[in-house]
Amino acid sequence: MTDSETAPSPVFGPADGAVPHGASVFDDEVAGVVNLDPALLAALRGAATAAARDGVVLRVNSGWRSPAYQEHLRRGAVARYGSEEEAARWVATPEKSIHVAGHAVDVGPPPSAAWLSAHGAEFGLCQVYRNEPWHYELRPEAVEHGCPPMLADPSEDPRLR
Repeated sequence: MTDSETAPSPVFGPADGAVPHGASVFDDEVAGVVNLDPALLAALRGAATAAARDGVVLRVNSGWRSPAYQEHLRRGAVARYGSEEEAARWVATPEKSIHVAGHAVDVGPPPSAAWLSAHGAEFGLCQVYRNEPWHYELRPEAVEHGCPPMLADPSEDPRLR
């Protein structure tokens, strides 16, 4: 989801994984960052260091999320898109969410996502869904073999069924 779609609500805040605007991949006090899988976080920090050498700052728009926060985002997607089926193209249920598991990160701003699209495989970071250019997951094999083909959207992901 984009930065504006994941803006904290009055009920859910940083402890639930709502990431403050402009959060760095190095912000150890942000739960949405530090609760990421350690291998994903290490790869992300390596990529951010390399990106900085190119004058690009990688920010975390969303990372780890609590199940309650994920459900809040899912309900919002159902309201926005009009059905569970359409919402599934953007937001998984808490039980299946890769974000709740700490295995996914949404990066920004768009130039940062573009940098990661061009260089992420060097760090094992791959865009997984064609409709979400900000969503990255760790694929260690990508370092040697490149990123696997993208799925059109999360509704095609067998892990989310």
